[in-house]
Amino acid sequence: MTILNKPFNTAYNTAPFSKIKTEDFLSAFKTGIEKAKAEINAIVKNSEAPTFKNTIEALDYSGEELDRISSIFFNLNSAETNDEIQKIAQEVSPLLSEFSNDITLNEDLFKRVKAIYDSKSGLDLTTEQETLLDKKYKSFSRNGANLSDDKKEKLRAIDKELSQLKLKFGEHVLAETNKFEMHISDESDLSGLPDGAKEAAKQLAESKGKDGWLITLDYPSYIPFMTYADNRKLREKLSKAFGRKGFQDDDLDNQNIVLKIANLRFERAQLLGYKTHAHFVLEERMAETPEKVNTFLNELLEKAKPAADKEFKKLESFAKELDSIDEIQKWDSGYYSEKLKQKLFDLDDEQLKPYFKLENVINGAFTVAEKLFGLQFEEIDTIDKYHEDVLTYKVTDSEGELVSIFYADFFPRAGKRNGAWMTSYKPQMIKNRVNERPHVSIVCNFTKPTKSKPSLLTFNEVTTLFHEFGHALHGMLANTTYPSLSGTSVYWDFVELPSQILENWCYEEESLKLFATHYETDEVIPMELIDKIKASSTFHEGMQTLRQISFGLLDMSWHGVDPSNIKDVKAHEVAAFGDTSLYPEVAENCMSTSFAHIFQGGYSSGYYSYKWAEVLDADAFEYFKEEGIFNKTVAEKFKAYVLSQGGTENPMTLYKKFRGQEPKPEALLRRAGLIK
Repeated sequence: MTILNKPFNTAYNTAPFSKIKTEDFLSAFKTGIEKAKAEINAIVKNSEAPTFKNTIEALDYSGEELDRISSIFFNLNSAETNDEIQKIAQEVSPLLSEFSNDITLNEDLFKRVKAIYDSKSGLDLTTEQETLLDKKYKSFSRNGANLSDDKKEKLRAIDKELSQLKLKFGEHVLAETNKFEMHISDESDLSGLPDGAKEAAKQLAESKGKDGWLITLDYPSYIPFMTYADNRKLREKLSKAFGRKGFQDDDLDNQNIVLKIANLRFERAQLLGYKTHAHFVLEERMAETPEKVNTFLNELLEKAKPAADKEFKKLESFAKELDSIDEIQKWDSGYYSEKLKQKLFDLDDEQLKPYFKLENVINGAFTVAEKLFGLQFEEIDTIDKYHEDVLTYKVTDSEGELVSIFYADFFPRAGKRNGAWMTSYKPQMIKNRVNERPHVSIVCNFTKPTKSKPSLLTFNEVTTLFHEFGHALHGMLANTTYPSLSGTSVYWDFVELPSQILENWCYEEESLKLFATHYETDEVIPMELIDKIKASSTFHEGMQTLRQISFGLLDMSWHGVDPSNIKDVKAHEVAAFGDTSLYPEVAENCMSTSFAHIFQGGYSSGYYSYKWAEVLDADAFEYFKEEGIFNKTVAEKFKAYVLSQGGTENPMTLYKKFRGQEPKPEALLRRAGLIK
């Protein structure tokens, strides 16, 4: 038995990272699965008649050890992976898939759950208990409990294969990202690049024993080069390398994996009695059906397309006027957009970055959380971490009671995938009358400090940090009884509300003045820069909206149809992007083969939810603006009905309790400047 299979004898019951050996995981998983099976068996073999407590509640609390091992392992596989971890992931994913099927396809267990579900009208259940019962029943009925034995076996085989394919997809994308390096030896090729980006590129080259400068596909390296580098040929080279991840007909190619995943998901949905994978997924979302999602996206498209076309024409004219560019390409987008933004608003990220030192932005997020929700953050060094870059905090409320343990991991590494995300190592729940507090983490890829400068964030990185911190608050402030309804365990198109609403505080003078101070002089960000941030906040909003809509439509094109006739990934993608494309198509590039959100993560049939949640967040923030962005009453209602409730009730019911009305899409269109 490994350290992972015993109670953690650590401060706050945190994960003992330094004592966990990679080779412990496989054995730990196998033991954890056996223990969880025994817990399920005890529920099934219980000689007493099925009750909510001895069946539904017992089921939700079962497998706690296995869940803990899984969260530690798969978080490491995203943030600090290596070949050994990836190999174990390939081995354990089918085991976990098989175990999950063992539960949902267990006829005797389903009989007990169904007996309670069928008699629920006579039970005196709380709203949370009713929701849990409904969720548990559907976890069986929606995952094959009513299938014949041969179809159950078919479902098991599909789930096992899908779990392996999704992992393989992510491994290929990470390997492609790590493999590419653009080695620059002539400094003139870095013309236009800010000093901080040049210094970071030089340090990266030095760290690999090379002269000159290295540019990679990691965001802190890729984005500045695409935004500022004058050398158009090198921007093209970098852009094409970024766009062809998983699309090179080699051993890291993802085209067949994409087709297999799409077809297996469709086959699974059909097996369960659903028209498509999207119909299956959306049954448990606020949007409810693929038809509603497509209507929502197309209505937004109707509003955004004229604005996007107008913006694109202006950008084309600007590039032609500035550099005689006859046809603007994808690798020109960031570069000329930034130049045009500077011209229109006299503002660029290099002006802003000195006011956004990482440590100050972290403290800013903490101060906003304190003013809104009464939270205190204390950095502690008494708990274990998986990498020296990780920061650890103890979070308490105004009474000094523990709210959460919080991990923050901000810089790119070879073993860490790109992007930013929030996750948890231990869920919140109330068990044996003890309110178990959660352990929450955010992971980002920001510019590292250099020898001469601290980590200075672009404004986009500032909003990213606030976004992930919003998810973290959703996890930290959870206050539900059952773990499967806690924190971010909500409908997928509701989960982005807490994250997206927090971004709004990055644009407000009242909050910016709390943390946006110059890293050298401590001067508070000047009012004129705040005005420019606000004025430029809707810059190219039409094009940005079009881009998000295009990703949502691509997702639905893979999952809202029968994909069996799709033979060519690239051709299918070009057709899906038909109404939303602005730039000339790049033959060597394909987005689907690295679209990890939908082929590796949990966003399949759910990418639309970013725009859906923007409607919620724009409407919710209008309420804050009406009453004051730090208004305690509004903040308390948001905490009481949104942040603390998890998935205990229908999200629209919770939203209306907070807001007093359903969200109005006009709030988003107003904020985006698409309507007056």
